[in-house]
Amino acid sequence: MKKTLAALMSTVMLASAVPMAALAETVVDRDAEPITLNVYSQLANYQGIAPDTTWGATVLLDKFNVRLNIIPDSDGTYETRMASGNLGDIVVWGANGADYKNAVDKEMLLDWEEDDLCEIYAPYIWENYKAALESNRQISGDDTIHGFGHNVAFKQGSHAAFFYTWDLRWDLYKQLGYPEVNNLDDLYDVLVKMKELEPKDENGNETYATSLWPDWDGNMVMYVKSLGTAYYGYDELGFGYYNPNNGEFVSCLKEDGPYLQCLKFFNKLYQNGLLDPNSMTQTYDKMAEKVKNGGTFWGIFNYSTSSIYNTTEHLEAGKMMYTLVPTEASPIVYGLGTNGGIRVWSIGNYTEYPELCFEILNWLASPEGSMYMWYGPQGVTWDYDENGLTYFTELGKKTSTDSSYSMDGVQWTSPWTGKTYTFTGTYNDGNVQINNVTLSMDMENPDAAHGETFNKITWESEITATTYDIQQDWRDHMGFTSADQYMNAGKYTVMPDISYSESTMDGSLKLIWDQVATAMKTYSWRAIYAKNDGEFNFHVNELKRLVQSYGFDKCVEWCEQECAAKWALSQEAAQLGE
Repeated sequence: MKKTLAALMSTVMLASAVPMAALAETVVDRDAEPITLNVYSQLANYQGIAPDTTWGATVLLDKFNVRLNIIPDSDGTYETRMASGNLGDIVVWGANGADYKNAVDKEMLLDWEEDDLCEIYAPYIWENYKAALESNRQISGDDTIHGFGHNVAFKQGSHAAFFYTWDLRWDLYKQLGYPEVNNLDDLYDVLVKMKELEPKDENGNETYATSLWPDWDGNMVMYVKSLGTAYYGYDELGFGYYNPNNGEFVSCLKEDGPYLQCLKFFNKLYQNGLLDPNSMTQTYDKMAEKVKNGGTFWGIFNYSTSSIYNTTEHLEAGKMMYTLVPTEASPIVYGLGTNGGIRVWSIGNYTEYPELCFEILNWLASPEGSMYMWYGPQGVTWDYDENGLTYFTELGKKTSTDSSYSMDGVQWTSPWTGKTYTFTGTYNDGNVQINNVTLSMDMENPDAAHGETFNKITWESEITATTYDIQQDWRDHMGFTSADQYMNAGKYTVMPDISYSESTMDGSLKLIWDQVATAMKTYSWRAIYAKNDGEFNFHVNELKRLVQSYGFDKCVEWCEQECAAKWALSQEAAQLGE
């Protein structure tokens, strides 16, 4: 098919001298039956094809005449798809490490320079993602471009917005008289008192300090590891952390180290009735439902706390979750850069529709496509005003704070075909469930005015929007107008943007690694659920004994080598002024 289309294009060009980039739209045949593309995403939490009338599916059908069949990465999915010889049409990687490099070695991923496919069918990527494409070439190791990493900025910057924001129920904190929170012990004391103030949620269910979920556990329990990152400013690496300040590796089993300290913190919450007992078995969505209903008081991520809880209804009622970072904490924040991150967008080498895949990725990688994926359809939930400034519509104000808000009956007229559609389902039902980004939300939006970024916190319309009394109380007490301002004025650690990809492990190490990872998660959860300190210590000691018998020291040696490689790249970037 690629060769046939290439020949056809050559003929058309000779006849009409139409620029090649302009021919990209000829691949989309809106009069034909819709094409279903398989999207294997290691980051997805959704499986299947979204209903045609949800907003995202409608947009993709109208613009590209496609349906996306999302294939998440459950146990054995990667191995099965590799063995079948076909990973999918669009392939999204959780990391650019072993799985990705194995796919490159086995020639399972499309060469983006073959027949000038990227240049022709993804001209925006080709022109604006040059550093990210070259970074992928280096990481792939075969002098070939197979995609680009997530979170790309068009120029180097300071850092992205914070998402380790330590949000807590500010209205309850206000009732307590704004006690000092210097460390985790102080935070614990505050959470105990919050439960005394509000023992039941809006549905009459028991409240908890926090609610966890296991969906994103990797080498360690994700939330435990992330609390260490949010407190110490260390970035996850293997079975521990990378310290961006000196390049050192900090093992997750280091005595009194970040991971074990944070593990004990969650056990302390559990022993005192402050940790949701369903944390080990529930999904992210179940956790989010509890947060929305006022079932929790605190969390380290803004997207799983304030972004869910701070609905118009809660704000009008004087209730809010917002940031309060312990004074001793130094949350990590990630540097903006042009190289792209570790989560790679790629195309399967055996897709029947490479040109169409490129067109879709090209749109997702554009400012317009990014805005659609972040905030919904333009003109319906958001738009630009006469001065080029970004704003939410009345509907967008609802959907931006409540992803479960209904889109039933909402009409949208396509800017591409002129057709009018009526949506169904919730806003979240319409999200394109690949669960990855292309552009960095915190880079300047080329389509907006006055230096606004894609991030709504920089929009003039949001900065000057109506402030609820509880929001003003936070501002008055903190002396800042936004969480980002507040956190920029405090302690934090920047993880610089570097072209890093973890080294491939040999088979014997991989076997040890998998055994250690299973034990690490199993015994970490057991320790969290320990009924007393003695039981907690027993599970931690069993974990240490078991992983040492597997060969944990070899895993640590590998991690230390990776840290040295990252540190060398960071030093090199610093010398180049990046």
